[in-house]
Amino acid sequence: MHQGAVEPVTLHGACHCGSVKFKVRLHHGLASARRCTCSYCAMRGAVAVSARIDGLEIIDGADALATYSFNTGIAQHHFCRNCGIYTHHQRRSNPDELGVNVACLDGLSPFDFAEVPVLDGQNHPNDREDGRTLRLGTLRFIRGSH
Repeated sequence: MHQGAVEPVTLHGACHCGSVKFKVRLHHGLASARRCTCSYCAMRGAVAVSARIDGLEIIDGADALATYSFNTGIAQHHFCRNCGIYTHHQRRSNPDELGVNVACLDGLSPFDFAEVPVLDGQNHPNDREDGRTLRLGTLRFIRGSH
């Protein structure tokens, strides 16, 4: 699967321990991959891809999910209460959209992306007069020789 492809794709995923299993439809495929610089995302360090709020189905382990929210309380960050891995979150910038942790998706890794846009979460678009999301830079992964 090409990371720049924008065709919708349906993938399966799970947390690290396998307690939480899900299916997700990414409406822009893997082309929506991004990182964020808000205080929480900067510490979490995940690469997230986008799905519509109704595009995620928890197949198993809904009872193992816990939620963390801060500041405005709009963003809802979901993680497995057993292994602690972040699986997905409801976005503050668009509450009808989810960010899904690429590392939880079957057959994918954050290191499959040569470049990932880094968006300005410190100056959130909902807090800006113009409502724009600012791209601060690009996170690059350059594979070393073995």
